[in-house]
Amino acid sequence: MIIAVDATGGEYAPHEIVKGVIKAAQEYNVEIALVGRKDILSVLAGRHLGKLGMTIIDASQVIGPNELPLEAVQSKPDSAIVVGTNLVRDGRASAFISAGKSGAVFAAALLNLGRIKGVPRPAIRSLINITPDTPIFLIDAGANVDCRPEHLVWFANLGNLYVSQVLGISSPRIGLLSNGEEESKGNKLIKESHKLLKDSVPNFIGNIEGQDILKRTADVIVTDGFTGNIALKTIEGVSNNWLNSLNQTGQVFAKAYRLPLRALHRDIGMGSWTQRLDYREYGGACLLGVNGNVIIAHGRSQSKAIKNAIGLARQTVERGICQRIKEENYEQTALHR
Repeated sequence: MIIAVDATGGEYAPHEIVKGVIKAAQEYNVEIALVGRKDILSVLAGRHLGKLGMTIIDASQVIGPNELPLEAVQSKPDSAIVVGTNLVRDGRASAFISAGKSGAVFAAALLNLGRIKGVPRPAIRSLINITPDTPIFLIDAGANVDCRPEHLVWFANLGNLYVSQVLGISSPRIGLLSNGEEESKGNKLIKESHKLLKDSVPNFIGNIEGQDILKRTADVIVTDGFTGNIALKTIEGVSNNWLNSLNQTGQVFAKAYRLPLRALHRDIGMGSWTQRLDYREYGGACLLGVNGNVIIAHGRSQSKAIKNAIGLARQTVERGICQRIKEENYEQTALHR
């Protein structure tokens, strides 16, 4: 298994990307290809290349955060994002990870890998692990700003497939994110999607509100990418503020009781909570529906997040997510013939 990693994308590239890749290479049994400026990466990772199974793939161009995604992908064929997705397309890598501009990663994946046959819209899935038992599956988390009702039905089917076959939850509860539980609530997209979901998805439980996301009212939360991304980043912002407040309070008590802060968190049972609230623990989100394994990492990813993104990529490859989607779509297509 070879996992390609964009060493140019994100706020902390390339140093934190390289550090995360080194940690992952030490912990996971995978080969990693760093994609970026060879002269720079050779200096940062040179002594680790041979003994850790790491290689460097040269990519001389960089797609900046303010560039238009499609134009940037088309005008910069030697960027790490384009080169990385091409490695997956050509079978030279099993997965590609990037903390660069998510729109550019999405555009490159669509152009270079294409959609799985029968998939109307690829979508970003994000796991929210706020509860101690099973994470919540949110889809779409940002790939599709404008959607039609049939797209949300596809997201529901994709979420059902992933959660039942990968997370092992039989008949996962599927909820539609809205501004009220009543069937009459929501904008035109939500009302029409509700009707389609009610008719076509057996385990659809109806509308859920924003306050229900963290209550695990549903196992799969379906929404358009615009709403999903806002919801996800709101949760992330609240979590970050809560963690900062917890750490500040913990430091006061740690000094008073002469305890290490980590030990104090463990003793009061907050260690697992801080892990679940920290986006760095998950590393990234899978782009589902494209013909290859692509992980979109957080733009603020540092070494820990990159290491965990590589772990997610390895898990995605090992569990054959793409193949499962292909097989499920084939079965659905066959039923409608």
